[in-house]
Amino acid sequence: METHELLKKVRKIEIKTRGLSQNIFAGQYHTAFKGRGMTFAEVREYQYGDDVRSIDWNVTARFGHPFIKVFEEERELTVMLLVDVSGSRDFGTGFMLKKDIITEVAATLAFSTIQNNDKVGVIFFSDKIEKFIPPKKGKKHVLHIIRELLVFEPSSRQTDIGGALKYFTNAIKKHSTAFVISDFMDHGFDRTLQIANRKHDIAALQVYDIREAEIPNVGLIKLKDAETGERIWIDTADKRLRTSYKHKWNERQLELQKTFKQSGVDSVTMSTNEDYVRALMKLFRLRA
Repeated sequence: METHELLKKVRKIEIKTRGLSQNIFAGQYHTAFKGRGMTFAEVREYQYGDDVRSIDWNVTARFGHPFIKVFEEERELTVMLLVDVSGSRDFGTGFMLKKDIITEVAATLAFSTIQNNDKVGVIFFSDKIEKFIPPKKGKKHVLHIIRELLVFEPSSRQTDIGGALKYFTNAIKKHSTAFVISDFMDHGFDRTLQIANRKHDIAALQVYDIREAEIPNVGLIKLKDAETGERIWIDTADKRLRTSYKHKWNERQLELQKTFKQSGVDSVTMSTNEDYVRALMKLFRLRA
């Protein structure tokens, strides 16, 4: 991509996503994510109506009557975007490719972050950690992130969500909020997700294309797996094949939702032929 064309694309995405974060998500980000990180401030004597779970038993034992821990909201939040850059993102039969949706969603969240004076960082992952951008503040930093989202080319086309979560847990020591933005075409990351969400506050944003959920009847077509490169011919006129394909997608979605629920992770799905703003609004409402 030439420099001039790249700058135009960065500017276009900046105008759109910064406008969304200022006009639509203003205040909702703060409500949904600020206050999840609390830091210890002091102890005071227990008062009627206080949450008994906040009792400081050591201080209570020392003075002979109950004291509770008082917490205050952390003034600065660290937000990490875990962005899937595997080969399957290069697909879309709706208004946009999956990678276009991922870019705009990540940019919107990044602008929401800096408008609340928080830090934002990014981990690009395939089946390896492709790039780590440490969390920082400021518009210049967000524009750098948008440029990388537009031009970054991964060295692998495979996916390993578990590996990305493990790296994130080890790399970011301070409690943070993380958005995993992926199509989640991967398995076996359940345990890693649970561990990561104990230390951090994770939300999952699934980006998919409608044709990954259901195949239309268009006769004999050749399909290519974007991650493995494998090509196969299928006859979409076969109703049993179309039914089986849809059934497998529904089963996978149920399995994925079960994983998120068991891990205590809020999640939303967004299709390439839908407005992702609604999905983000839903995510923020889930956490209000």
